[in-house]
Amino acid sequence: MTIITRILFNSLGLILISKLIDGITVDGLYPAIIASVVLVLFNVIIRPILLILTLPITILTLGLFAFVVNGALFLFAASFIEGFEVANFWYALLGSILMSIVSTVGNRWISKES
Repeated sequence: MTIITRILFNSLGLILISKLIDGITVDGLYPAIIASVVLVLFNVIIRPILLILTLPITILTLGLFAFVVNGALFLFAASFIEGFEVANFWYALLGSILMSIVSTVGNRWISKES
């Protein structure tokens, strides 16, 4: 039950982010839920592989390249989900940072509730 609550919280956060940032568009709750599920899957499956492959440049940039990986995954998710659009990489980078903050706050709040 908590995973459904987390996905719904992230979906609402994604809708809020789309209202705050002009370059990110979400057409409704259904595309936001699909985008949240896809972003979770990307963060669980693809992100660790990319972080290992880009470890040398991540070390050289003192970890800042991890933000680039997150932004790229955010943009990649938006590229094939209908109803979820990101204008360019910079909006994707900002959206991924805000989405990380929303997800962290939601996870801590949901953990306290359980």
